[in-house]
Amino acid sequence: QVQLVESGGGLVQAGGSLRLSCAASGTIFSINAMGWYRQAPGKKRELVASITSGGSINYADSVKGRFTISRDNAKNTVHLQIDTLKPEDTAVYYCYAESQLGARYWGQGTQVTVSS
Repeated sequence: QVQLVESGGGLVQAGGSLRLSCAASGTIFSINAMGWYRQAPGKKRELVASITSGGSINYADSVKGRFTISRDNAKNTVHLQIDTLKPEDTAVYYCYAESQLGARYWGQGTQVTVSS
């Protein structure tokens, strides 16, 4: 089992920045990919960014150039630096971890609200 705890969400004005963090605990050795999804009101949960244990990174087209994902394998943490925030970035952001066997674990979510 893997437990994930997110932090760093909040209310920010458009154009501002936030840094989300996610700390993993539990059966850490089995984690392969980690990353972030988000879900806006009335919309489906969508992948924002992911990073594998080997460092391969993937971003949604809508966030390329503004979001930066990073990972500290030694500390079992993953971070999402969000710059040039837009009102459409408002959502609950969920951290996830995927084991080498394909099991997926989720954090509780952290709210990001961007005011115009």
